Amino acid sequence: QVQLVESGGGLVQPGGSLRLSCAASGFTFSIYAMGWYYQAPGKERELVARLSTGGTTNYADSVKGRFTISRDNAKKMLFLQMNSLKPEDTAVYYCNTFPDTGRWGQGTQVTVSS
Repeated sequence: QVQLVESGGGLVQPGGSLRLSCAASGFTFSIYAMGWYYQAPGKERELVARLSTGGTTNYADSVKGRFTISRDNAKKMLFLQMNSLKPEDTAVYYCNTFPDTGRWGQGTQVTVSS
């Protein structure tokens, strides 16, 4: 069955960086477009970034130029490099296929605060 395990979140000051990781299992990772999603308190979950099997990336306007999504198909891993973090990036971050599978991991909390 599909399993997605996110890690790498934490508390960081504005302007700082974090690298999120997602370990995927239970499906053929390499043939799926993948995405990072975030959910801020009291808000709906939204797509942050997505990466096609061919390497095409798309980002939410709010993170363009600051976040970079990447993948390692051999290790079934998805990554999100987050630079120049802002307080409004505070959220729980999830990985999933794009479109999503409907099954979600526990997410990883990112808090940007001084």
